[in-house]
Amino acid sequence: MKVLLLQDVENLGNEGDIVTVKDGYGRNYLIPRGLARLATPSLVKAWKEERRQAARKLMQQKADAENLAAQLAEMEVVVPAKVGEENRIFGTVTAQQVADGLAKQGVQVDRRRITLDEDIRLIGVYTATLKLHPEVTATVKIRVVPEETEAEA
Repeated sequence: MKVLLLQDVENLGNEGDIVTVKDGYGRNYLIPRGLARLATPSLVKAWKEERRQAARKLMQQKADAENLAAQLAEMEVVVPAKVGEENRIFGTVTAQQVADGLAKQGVQVDRRRITLDEDIRLIGVYTATLKLHPEVTATVKIRVVPEETEAEA
């Protein structure tokens, strides 16, 4: 009996493999537990098409991430912060503030994908790393400036 494995099965094969098993093993163990399906020609064809579509989608997502990374490399995020003595800011600049600054420039990035390379506690220029895709990372410049108060304006 030929079956298409829907999950990895130890000592038998990986997901998507077409393997030959004894009739009883396939009928009584693999198929009822949802580990495999009978490998009919139409099922095999549909499975291959589904895998091809998934691979194409992943390639498109990677290409989109690479384009966004190139766009982010040229950007600079300006973060205004309240300043105390010696150009120290109150608190630190967070990934959420960086995500908000990117959103103002028209780029939506989840704050959980942003990693600040260091704690930002002073006025200046810093970098942040963004994980856009498992294989694509980008860096963006962050400029921390003093927040203008109404008294100064």
